[in-house]
Amino acid sequence: MIDALITSRTRIKLMTRFFLNSSTRGHLRGLAVEFGESSNAIRLELNRFEKAGLLTSSKDGIKKVFQANTGHPLFSDIHSILLKHLGFDQIIEKVINGLGDIRRVYVTGDYANGKDAGVIDLLFTGNSIDKEYLANLVNKMEKLIKRTISYVVYSENEEKEYLHHKEDTDYLLLWQSE
Repeated sequence: MIDALITSRTRIKLMTRFFLNSSTRGHLRGLAVEFGESSNAIRLELNRFEKAGLLTSSKDGIKKVFQANTGHPLFSDIHSILLKHLGFDQIIEKVINGLGDIRRVYVTGDYANGKDAGVIDLLFTGNSIDKEYLANLVNKMEKLIKRTISYVVYSENEEKEYLHHKEDTDYLLLWQSE
């Protein structure tokens, strides 16, 4: 879907990297290695994003480090488009209802760091979750969004212990009960 609107694969990778989880940071050489692309291609896109105000930069020693500008008027729209592109909106819509007492759903692993790795790692937090029903729904969702989904179910105490040992970029809150 998004590749029909944005033809630059480098631009899509950078958008995923920075706008999926706003805590994610990156520098030119690290991004070039991660994406397997030339530093010139990455530099051009980073400069475009920074000039448009979509990214901010700061110095970390001799490295120029980039991060999404969450204050930009388009930040939430770009974030929402990426969630839809990756199928997260459908996961929430189709999986959450009927599962039981779900409190929160997190994206962990590579996608939490803004890396489109093909396997979506999810963490469900709650009580009395119907795990058999969840397994069936995940199976259906994988076919619908054409991505592999890996998941764990934690109680709220297990969730606290898990998050206590993680950085902000290691997880992304996808959904929370009201």
